Amino acid sequence: MLVWLGFHRAAYPLEAGLKGVGIDPTESVAWKRLQRIFPGIGREFMPPLDEGSLLAMPSLLPSASLTEVQQVIAQQDRAMLTVPEVASVVGKFGRSESALDPAPISMIETIILLKPESQWRRVRQDRWHSDVGWLGWAKPGLNYFWPEERPMTKAEVLKELEEKTAIPGVLPTWLQPIQTRIVMLQSGFRAMMGVKIYGSDPREIERVGLQIEQILKKVPGATDVVADRIIGKPYVQYEIDRVAAARYGVSIRDIQDVIEVAIGGENLTTTVEGRERYPVRVRYPRELRERFDDLERILVPTSDGAHIPIAQVAKVRYTVGPQELKSENGLLVGYVTLNTRDRDEVSVVEDAERLLREEKRRSDELIAAGRHEEATLVVPPGYYWEWGGQFENQRRAMERLSWLVPVVLLAMAVMIYLGLGKWWLAFIVFFGILASASGGFVLLIWWGANLSVAVWVGFIALFGVADDVSVVMLSFLEDKFKERSPKSVEEVREMVTEAALNRVRPLLMTTATSVIGLMPIFLSQGRGSDVMQPMAIPMVGGMAVQIITFLLAPCLYSL
Repeated sequence: MLVWLGFHRAAYPLEAGLKGVGIDPTESVAWKRLQRIFPGIGREFMPPLDEGSLLAMPSLLPSASLTEVQQVIAQQDRAMLTVPEVASVVGKFGRSESALDPAPISMIETIILLKPESQWRRVRQDRWHSDVGWLGWAKPGLNYFWPEERPMTKAEVLKELEEKTAIPGVLPTWLQPIQTRIVMLQSGFRAMMGVKIYGSDPREIERVGLQIEQILKKVPGATDVVADRIIGKPYVQYEIDRVAAARYGVSIRDIQDVIEVAIGGENLTTTVEGRERYPVRVRYPRELRERFDDLERILVPTSDGAHIPIAQVAKVRYTVGPQELKSENGLLVGYVTLNTRDRDEVSVVEDAERLLREEKRRSDELIAAGRHEEATLVVPPGYYWEWGGQFENQRRAMERLSWLVPVVLLAMAVMIYLGLGKWWLAFIVFFGILASASGGFVLLIWWGANLSVAVWVGFIALFGVADDVSVVMLSFLEDKFKERSPKSVEEVREMVTEAALNRVRPLLMTTATSVIGLMPIFLSQGRGSDVMQPMAIPMVGGMAVQIITFLLAPCLYSL
């Protein structure tokens, strides 16, 4: 349980009880040491699949112009191509004329295709014999088993790309192309997970989001923390003077049409040239609308046929407003997105939510004491946040597995009882399953894998195979004891020992064939191995400790 859940979760009832009587055990040295020794196994929905490429989605501030975004994407593309592991780079910004692609101008998407790993650079790795001078004569042999060079990892390539593309004012987000599309379709985020802040005022949502962004940067494992910059987009606003418009005999509709066509442009028709079609768009030439002063000299036709500057019937103002507005559940919403590396998603979300709750409680106490300037997370009444992301798939899967795994074990227990005819023999079989499961958890810790749906599928398969050893051993013992009834304890032990020795060889062969059959999956390194290996880890670890079951079943039976 400690290996699986970790000391923090396993000892939570004890921690809550001690805190209830005024004792905080988390401050003790022994408690902190146990938390470091037993951190628990991470949780995720599915192991990340290595797609062989990366997707960079940096965001600029809303006030960034089209020209500035173009300069940034060109600068980042050139920097990415300087990394030797990069094969090609393709970037785009803006969106198509479709409501299905609501990407603002300030959002960049760049796909980085990587070269095969066999062409990646090799980096030095210090070994125990690296600085031992008198072992120079044995270096060729030692380097064969403990090489001092290793291939560069994808995490190191990503770190180098982050360093070379870092630009002040550009907020980075790094994922993989397919992974990003799936997450965006599921949650709307451009990252693995995020916080949705609901409210009615976009300025308040942005303020709360920026506060949450600073807090989430403190969470271990959280990277690419970016809050939506909602306000800050520059706009040119025309305020029509209705009295002046009536004096010149100009309708409101005429003024709005002039603004729309002269500045924004309008498609009048479409030319057809073979299989190609091109829209014909009309508007003022750039030199007549490039400067702010030029916008006041746009001509508006009056009722008598004369043309007057638009400044005589409208005031031109420069304002700052929201870049985009998103709504869910009848409220406006803003996002604070983040990714995680070197840590599982569920643990990051749990720690982040705990930290946000603590900061909100602390801020509420400071506000009640009149110390508003010290509050770090001020959430107005009617505003709240929710978590979303691909970790929600893991929670839904765990809810289903929470009843599916017990049902599988119960069905196994019923079948064992029907086969052996004694209920206490089923308990002996389940002791062997428990020992095999322990071996699977130990190998998960050693391998550094997280608990995912693929891992639980491997455990379910392990439960079905692990009971074979105990069932074969117990059925053979039952047959022996039916043939001859023992007269003493010593005779019982002799019969159990004899029966166990007769079954060891076939059981070892069964276990060996199972482990050898899983080795191609367990040791594979190609595409797709990221998902297949976690399924084989519990099987290999559980079957590797089956020798304990060889001893456990006869010993428990003799009791």
